[in-house]
Amino acid sequence: MSMTDPIADYLTRIRNALHAEHKYVDIPASNVKRKMSKILLEQGFISRYIVIDDGVQGIIRIWLKYDELKKPVINKLTRVSKPGRRYYVGKDNLPRVMNNLGIAILTTPKGVITASEAKRQNIGGEVLCYVW
Repeated sequence: MSMTDPIADYLTRIRNALHAEHKYVDIPASNVKRKMSKILLEQGFISRYIVIDDGVQGIIRIWLKYDELKKPVINKLTRVSKPGRRYYVGKDNLPRVMNNLGIAILTTPKGVITASEAKRQNIGGEVLCYVW
């Protein structure tokens, strides 16, 4: 069975695992998902991740992060650009998420980066998701 939106599946698996209070979640790997996981780690939304080679496409195992009250660090994951309606922004219209408390993840000609990094590099791109 083919999947029409692998990025939405990635976000939904993380959202469901957080809701169920799992320690980690396994997600089918792709290059975009690896880069998104790297951004989530660098921004402090997850505690760590590894890529497990299963001989086919691989699996990304993401360890979720909770605070001292067992509440998830990620409050909301929102898919912005969808297969049926792509959402592109120029360098002058880069989104701010929760007044810069969250991040927007974009895919640009320079790769998958955050909106703040895109602003530093003075480029626009397709907005994949918001995380806060």
